[in-house]
Amino acid sequence: MRLVRPTDFHILEHLSDGNRNTASNIAKELEKDRSYINTRLPALANQGLITKVGPDENSGLYEITQRGYAVLELRGAYGHSEFNTVFELADENT
Repeated sequence: MRLVRPTDFHILEHLSDGNRNTASNIAKELEKDRSYINTRLPALANQGLITKVGPDENSGLYEITQRGYAVLELRGAYGHSEFNTVFELADENT
C-alpha cells in the first residue's frame, strides 16, 4: 500500500503534536470528509504509523507511533525513493 499524498502526511502532522484525536476532529481540522478520514486512519494503523488507543476498542482515538514520526521526518524522500525504502529507513530510525 502506498501513502496518499498529501492527506496521509497531513494526518501524521496533525497527530505529531503528541495528542490523541478522533476521526471527526481530524477531518474538521484538515477540512476533509469524515468518511474519507475514516478510511485513511485504519490504513495508516495497518502500516504501523498510528495506533488506536483507549481502554475501549471502539474509542476511535488515534495517536502517532515512533514509526509514524520517522516516516513524517522522511516524507521528503517519499517521492524520490521506493515506497519500501522509506519504511526501511523509518524502521532504522525507530
